[in-house]
Amino acid sequence: MLHAGPQLLIASLREKFWPLRTRNLARKIVHSCINCFRCRPRLQQQIMGDLPTERVSPTLPFLRTGVDLCGPVYFRYPHRKSQPIKGYVAVFVCLSIKAAHIELVGDLSTASFLAALRRFIARRGKPRLIECDNARNFRGAREVADLAKQLRDQQLQNDVIRSCADDGIDFKFIPPRSPNFGGLWEAAIKSFKTHLKATLGNSILTVEQLTTLLAQIGSCMNSRPLTQISPDPEDLDVLTPGHFLIHRPLATLAEPSYEQLPFNRLYHWQQVQEFLRRLWKRWATEYLSGLQPKAKWTRKKDNISIGTLVLVKDDGLPPLKWRYGRVTHIFRGDDGNIRVVVVKTKDGEYRRAISKICVLPIDQSMPPAASEAADDL
Repeated sequence: MLHAGPQLLIASLREKFWPLRTRNLARKIVHSCINCFRCRPRLQQQIMGDLPTERVSPTLPFLRTGVDLCGPVYFRYPHRKSQPIKGYVAVFVCLSIKAAHIELVGDLSTASFLAALRRFIARRGKPRLIECDNARNFRGAREVADLAKQLRDQQLQNDVIRSCADDGIDFKFIPPRSPNFGGLWEAAIKSFKTHLKATLGNSILTVEQLTTLLAQIGSCMNSRPLTQISPDPEDLDVLTPGHFLIHRPLATLAEPSYEQLPFNRLYHWQQVQEFLRRLWKRWATEYLSGLQPKAKWTRKKDNISIGTLVLVKDDGLPPLKWRYGRVTHIFRGDDGNIRVVVVKTKDGEYRRAISKICVLPIDQSMPPAASEAADDL
């Protein structure tokens, strides 16, 4: 019947026979067919994990930062008949308050990225942790093919990690092709592109004009509300990332709480510290409470085990050409659930999120040599 569906399979079967419980049997046969599954593969899912500590801990702005590159953008030098030059934009996002810092990157070399990172440190202070993707999700984008080629180079990652380690900065890469692990800076990139396209259009600015525009876009992004605006017409104040940035010196000391003292008895510096404490209190009561609801991935799924035969999703290929692979290693999250695995294919081993693999509907028997050891993600 050329891989017919359950209804057609039952209809053709009942022309000669009338077996019992035909519907369940037909569904079982169709759902266990590998060719039918490869035409309509089902990606794996797992319950949404809890927010990491970096997102819910009150810290200094940009102490824990995510970074992503986007582009290209074109600019020119203020000379007559100067040709447009291709550049890129690095967007740094604070993981706790969603504050954004934008830097112009001249090219895709390691030196240019490290120079942008040092400008960021000079203006915002040295972070303790930097998270980013490895740009493998840009492979299918034609306009950033050079970016993908450069950032896929392991030597670039090693140079960046080594340079940051010398400065006491931890550098962490999320799994390849898993933008949902870095949704915070992906949303910041989307917001930045919205402002840039609406303001710039097809114009080509000078490097000074473009730098000014990037700073103004960063100011707009840091003025967006973090929480729902109050319906009270008399309440004109809303919590924004800018409230935290203007009160953060590059080197600060711990201050005691002035919550028990009347505000009019405080010195000027104590009033500033009390105002900052109130900001963090609003951040904890209004902003953090809005992060608790889970809109999707609300049900817990069975974890993938070592030795499972899967299909590896490739955005550039149709499902029938996705490669077979076998899970050789698993990574458990803080809640014990598995969301990242290592898959071995004929072309090598790849680290992938479970949202990029499909478990084949067959009897998954574990090989004898497989181990149940797993690393913490």
